Amino acid sequence: QVQLVESGGGLVQAGGSLRLSCAASGRSVSTYVMGWFRQAPGKEREFVAAISSWSSSNTKYADSVKGRFTISRDNAKNTVYLQMNSLKPEDTAVYYCAARRSTWLGYRLGDFDSWGQGTQVTVSS
Repeated sequence: QVQLVESGGGLVQAGGSLRLSCAASGRSVSTYVMGWFRQAPGKEREFVAAISSWSSSNTKYADSVKGRFTISRDNAKNTVYLQMNSLKPEDTAVYYCAARRSTWLGYRLGDFDSWGQGTQVTVSS
């Protein structure tokens, strides 16, 4: 399996921006579908965004972040990013990076088999 390490989380005011990074190691993730999930206190982990292994323009977003968040990947750096703009207090959560070697653009927890440890994002009102 591939190892994933997230970074870039922090405290930001509502309306602000953050960019999360997910650095992969162990093997190239160029053939992996990559995703971002988040989990707020007392809630289940939920899908945020995913990007295809075969086309960076093939992406999927949760309705709650569509138009505000952008997922991208740099296969040369073995890294995936989540640009988060217009942040809201309800975006506060631990954000997790996920991966699976697949051509299927999944969005469910079971569609991914490698997970990072998460990075905290806190949005103050």
